[in-house]
Amino acid sequence: MGQASTIGLDVAKNVFQAHGADAAGHVVFRKRLVRAKVLEFFARQAPCVVALEACGGAHHWAREIGKLGHTVRLIPPAYVKPFVKRQKNDVADAEAICEAAQRPGMRFVPVKTDAQQANALVFRTRDLLVRQRTQCINALRGHLTEYGHVVPKGTDHVDQLVALVKDETS
Repeated sequence: MGQASTIGLDVAKNVFQAHGADAAGHVVFRKRLVRAKVLEFFARQAPCVVALEACGGAHHWAREIGKLGHTVRLIPPAYVKPFVKRQKNDVADAEAICEAAQRPGMRFVPVKTDAQQANALVFRTRDLLVRQRTQCINALRGHLTEYGHVVPKGTDHVDQLVALVKDETS
């Protein structure tokens, strides 16, 4: 196996696909990796550019591979898609990621730290809970309207909704 200057890594749940290319873009290797062996594989590689699609889990893998001395680049999926030459599969995706990373004008996504990801998780979870609360309130308002009870919009009137539901005479 020769020296790769760029490795495209297609991240998956259990089986990853790596595509290594030299500085000229010639294929050095194509390798199938199970999740447990990914870091071991990159620890054996000389420091190079490792490119991944910016998707679920990519920031974790970028941090871990970066700790091994590699330069990690995350590419938005929309920028990788034009480089898929044949049917979409893990091998073709890894090759497309590698080729896209070697383009001089390619734009990359910054790798998020653990703290940045944790903050985003809290924000998204809170947003989800607020949306679900609004859905429940609106559904309850709609159901009570069917029984002739019209309650104004907003969280300020939730107590009124709850009182109507608890009232066995209503």
